[in-house]
Amino acid sequence: MIPPRPLRPLFSVVTPVLGEAGRINDLVDHIRMSGYGLALEIIVVDGDPASSTLAALSREGVLGLTAPRGRASQLNAGAAAARGENLLFLHADTRLPAGAFQAAAAALDGPADAGAFSLAIRSKNPLLACIAAGATLRSRLFSLPYGDQAQFVRRDLFNAMGGFPAIPLMEDVALMRTIVRAGGRVVILPLRATTSARRWRAEGILKTTARNLALITLYSLGVAPARLARLYPAMPDLARRGRG
Repeated sequence: MIPPRPLRPLFSVVTPVLGEAGRINDLVDHIRMSGYGLALEIIVVDGDPASSTLAALSREGVLGLTAPRGRASQLNAGAAAARGENLLFLHADTRLPAGAFQAAAAALDGPADAGAFSLAIRSKNPLLACIAAGATLRSRLFSLPYGDQAQFVRRDLFNAMGGFPAIPLMEDVALMRTIVRAGGRVVILPLRATTSARRWRAEGILKTTARNLALITLYSLGVAPARLARLYPAMPDLARRGRG
């Protein structure tokens, strides 16, 4: 008797990490709770050659990989190992809304080729709520969501587009722009992915927002991502953990 083939995951969730040993198990639990009852694959890609985050990973059934440090490199490594029909790229400091996978699957089964969620920032500050709403509006108008909005895409399309470009910054926007230019449709779902406010708290709300707007404007005007990366310093606490 031929054994049944294992069920192909509906989504492979790819998470790049660096210095996230204290958060990684909670993140895996969150992904599984968000996708409860669905066939999911979770892939954690550590950019630390010593695999410090993977060493702290105690949850079973998670594929742990290492890759050269850099978000594009780590995401591409995870996608290359993925078995799912679709890919969802989740930053370590972003949390998914309830029903995220069902909503993303419905979008990809319909007219969308890729997409992301609306943005929320984990803070009670009303100014940050306005900034998140503005970022959502921008991404909806131009079909260019950021990675902290939990981008998702059909795996075959991701491969056809060549994955994330090997650039130090704006790899998330670059992928979505490539899809749009190829005639694909990128949707922004009304459900909100919630990202950490730690950078705004550390660097100041107005300074961080102004820099983010300047970065995407300059990138749209053709400034090389390597030059833009100099304007985007590592977070102080992350630098102490090896991101600097």
